[in-house]
Amino acid sequence: MNKAHEQQLNLGIQQNGNPSPFRQVFDWLWPGFSNSLYDRVLLTLVIALMAFGFIMVTSASLPTAEKLTGNPFYFAARHTIYLMAGLLVMLATLAVPTEKWQQHSGKLLLLGLALLLAVLVVGHSVNGAQRWIKVGPITVQVAELAKLFFYIYMASYLARREDELREATKGFIKPMVLLFIAAVLLLMQPDFGTVAVMSATTIAMLFLAGAKLWQFFMVFLTCVLALILLIIVEPYRMQRMLTFMEPEKDPFGAGYQLMQSLIAFGQGQFSGLGLGNSIQKLQYLPEAHTDFIMSVVAEELGFLGVVAVIALVLMLVTRALIIGRRCLQVNQRYGGYLAYGIGVWFSIQAFVNIGVASGALPTKGLTLPLVSYGGTSIVVSSLAVGLLLRIDHERRMSGRKVTPRGGAE
Repeated sequence: MNKAHEQQLNLGIQQNGNPSPFRQVFDWLWPGFSNSLYDRVLLTLVIALMAFGFIMVTSASLPTAEKLTGNPFYFAARHTIYLMAGLLVMLATLAVPTEKWQQHSGKLLLLGLALLLAVLVVGHSVNGAQRWIKVGPITVQVAELAKLFFYIYMASYLARREDELREATKGFIKPMVLLFIAAVLLLMQPDFGTVAVMSATTIAMLFLAGAKLWQFFMVFLTCVLALILLIIVEPYRMQRMLTFMEPEKDPFGAGYQLMQSLIAFGQGQFSGLGLGNSIQKLQYLPEAHTDFIMSVVAEELGFLGVVAVIALVLMLVTRALIIGRRCLQVNQRYGGYLAYGIGVWFSIQAFVNIGVASGALPTKGLTLPLVSYGGTSIVVSSLAVGLLLRIDHERRMSGRKVTPRGGAE
């Protein structure tokens, strides 16, 4: 063995013979053999996003909480409760076999559609949108639950009707009819952002399951025509489009929120003003701790902070897609398609949230998964992560051969 090779082998070992802290962390994340019972990388990414979100929500919400309640830590305390509830839901989900979710996927779909219908009747309205149902002190945004239930059903449908989807047009039309029903109910709230995310995720799941390209072209053309019609029918959507293209024309009216967000991005520059030093959160930027949390991140942590968040989200999404691919390789169809759906959902919603905050997309009321303030969003995202961990756990326990470090997970 030459000297260079020996130095390379000892790179992670301290002089006293014990592994260095870096080597210990690396070995914990990627063990030498695939003998861990869960995806440690995925869990680490989720905890990192939750911890980062808690810090930023606390920083962004202090002035608003002080003004509204007199307690600057009001939203931080509530966010802590949401995170604890999310972690408990995640642990509970780990105990439920994916077979149970598949078995009851049809019932969950009906429950999701029923909730979307119920919110139109007994829902709580905020800023002209009727998207929430109050159950005592708890307020539930039903669209978040309906989204996940829809993906759970879609994964079951694709696992059962994979051949029909690839060979017959009706296999493609059936899920599109269900998507149309859900979209109509969502637009009645109105919640155009959720419709966009749900539609894009569903189409991506169908594409990954092997649907034909000409079908996607027809769906794309239909969606474009529907989008144009929706913008023409509702004047506020047209106003949003015009404001998005030229927010500086009405900086104190329709373009106010976007202009304040862009100011936050501009002030952050490369390294930011420092944690807690945001100016825009001082009653200038509305929804600073919810839909526009990335604006505060950009202002306080700068370009570096934004890139760090995007990197964490991309790694989380990549991990979900890897889990999906590995499940399909061992013929676990349902788990594979559900993992794909969750990964695509997180990526699209994060893309829309960051795009809106940076002025790249028209304003939409969507949270950044696992980061933004919002009880339903945190709990439902945690449930989705629990499903991912359970799917991967079942794959690991399905009797795969042990692989050496080169193929470790």
